[in-house]
Amino acid sequence: MAHSIIHRGLAKKKFKENTLPAFKYCFKKKFGIETDLHTTKDNKIICFHDFNLKKKFKINKLIKNLDFNEINKIAKKFGYYVPELKELISIAKNKHYLMLEIKSAFSKKNLSQLIDQTKKLKSFSITSFNENNIKNIYKLKKRITLGLCFVSTSSIQKIINKSRLKYINILVMEKKFLSKKKLNIINKPIYYYTAKSKEIRNKYNNKNLIFENL
Repeated sequence: MAHSIIHRGLAKKKFKENTLPAFKYCFKKKFGIETDLHTTKDNKIICFHDFNLKKKFKINKLIKNLDFNEINKIAKKFGYYVPELKELISIAKNKHYLMLEIKSAFSKKNLSQLIDQTKKLKSFSITSFNENNIKNIYKLKKRITLGLCFVSTSSIQKIINKSRLKYINILVMEKKFLSKKKLNIINKPIYYYTAKSKEIRNKYNNKNLIFENL
């Protein structure tokens, strides 16, 4: 494969997504990982996908309205520990690729914090569906690999137009775009999510895939 990354660290179904045991297993197998970032009420950057705890922990509370310790007090009841980004960086030991997707709209303070926490990393990218996050990071520090994410309903022309922006280094999009030959004119790396079958991985083994379940 060109460049394979594990979606939320889910290399095996037995692991919980965006958790340290899942990440450690990926690193043991020498895979990079994609993870999701939110900020807590007390300005901790955490690895968690949803904006709300309702789906995972059956409680209707927003991440941004809770402190880090409050979140993990709730998570513990479900056998979870929600890690901070700095914990992920620590176990990666600068040996594995990290794709860090900002889920929510980060403040300038939070973006500066993110830049500071990743400043010693050698192989990573910061991505987001929220273009303002990417533009604002670029204003703060230009020498970071930045990527824009696209939903499945994005038009081909929109993707091509956005690929020409100077602050966009990579593009991340749904796997339905794997077969779109019109995107071949883009001269920047494209990553495709989420490849969950061996058939897709084998068919597109020359593409940059974000996948689950080895």
